[in-house]
This record gives sequence, C-alpha cells and structure tokens, in this order.
Amino acid sequence: MPHNEGLVPSEWVRRWAPLVERGPVLDVACGSGRHARLFAERGLEVVAVDREAQNLSGNIHFVRADLEGGNPWPFAGQRFAAIVVTNYLHRPLFPHLAAALDEGGVLIYETFMLGNERFGRPSNPEFLLRPGELLEAFAGLHLAAFEQGRVERPKAAMIQRLCALRDKAESIRLE
Repeated sequence: MPHNEGLVPSEWVRRWAPLVERGPVLDVACGSGRHARLFAERGLEVVAVDREAQNLSGNIHFVRADLEGGNPWPFAGQRFAAIVVTNYLHRPLFPHLAAALDEGGVLIYETFMLGNERFGRPSNPEFLLRPGELLEAFAGLHLAAFEQGRVERPKAAMIQRLCALRDKAESIRLE
C-alpha cells in the first residue's frame, strides 16, 4: 500500500462528490477520515463514524460507535444530504443507510466483492458483495452509476461501486 493511500480520497468518491451540494454528509466507517475531510474542505458539515477513535477537526463531528456490535443505529431519526461508504460492508446497515438519506440526497458506496479473495483481504465472503448486490440493496434509489469488476489501483482488487440519489434521475448532472 502506498504510504499516503489512507489519506487520498477514493477516485469514485471524488468523481461523484460534486453531486453533494449541502450537508450534513455521513462518512460511515470513516477510518482516517479521508472522505470526511474531502467534504469538510468544501465547507460542508460532516458526521464521521467509526469504532476506533479518530482525531478529526473543522466541520467534522466524530461519533464513536460499533456499527456491528448489536447496538442500535446511532443516527435513528437523522437524515443526511449524502452518505459515503468505502471499503466497508455490514449488510444489516443497508436499510438504515437508505432510510437516513434525505430527499435529494446522494449515496456513494464502494467496497470489495466476490473474487477479491484472489488478491488478498478481505477474503471472507461475509465481507464481499455478491454480483449486483448494491443494486439490489438500494433498488429504491435512483441510479446515477454502477460498476463492478477488477481494478488495478490503488491495488488490484475486485470492487463494486454505486452512486444513487433519493431524487429523480433528471436531477443527476453528469460530467
């Protein structure tokens, strides 16, 4: 892994970030906060959640929560203008993510899929999406883009990516 990989926002997130014009933005399983910082630098209010404490500042409100520990969803009743999830999969969160997306909101999701076990971790099928799984999970949203397959950077992996909106498709501005 390149030294700065944990600091550089995903190309997929950067590609679709211009669709996010307001906050709050929820960065799920934020890790080092690379995506939280991306949106905060654009002047948006950001909520970042992770099970490990993170030192994030500026327009970023950090919430420490174990999203897999059987605890209730920490954002019950809250709505977000955008939700970003990368390199993380916990299927029971899918309905919570969809419900937390505000009208006109943007979901940007990118994580590993089956076949990634050939390239390293994660290799447990519990943490790998099935083909088309994000499409199925978020079928109630309007699709802006979907990709699945092998990528070479930042390292060789099998990836699935989705960008979807809780709004009509004609509101999606493409580059």
